[in-house]
Amino acid sequence: MEQILIRNLPHGTKAALKARAAQHRRSAEAEARIILSQALESGAPTLVDLLGMDEGSDFEFEPDRLGLSIRDIEL
Repeated sequence: MEQILIRNLPHGTKAALKARAAQHRRSAEAEARIILSQALESGAPTLVDLLGMDEGSDFEFEPDRLGLSIRDIEL
């Protein structure tokens, strides 16, 4: 599992997250995971996004798995 630490949140963000989590009967950590997942589902990564990642040099490029499509370029 990967982990992330977020520093310097705006004042009140942690309290708002805890309140939202309580409404959904989840922990603040579970709520944050869901929020991040939903935000990132909105758009599939582009090739430019993937190549621009610092950690991108060690992944195997699988267009189907990433939701990308292959197309031929007409010259």
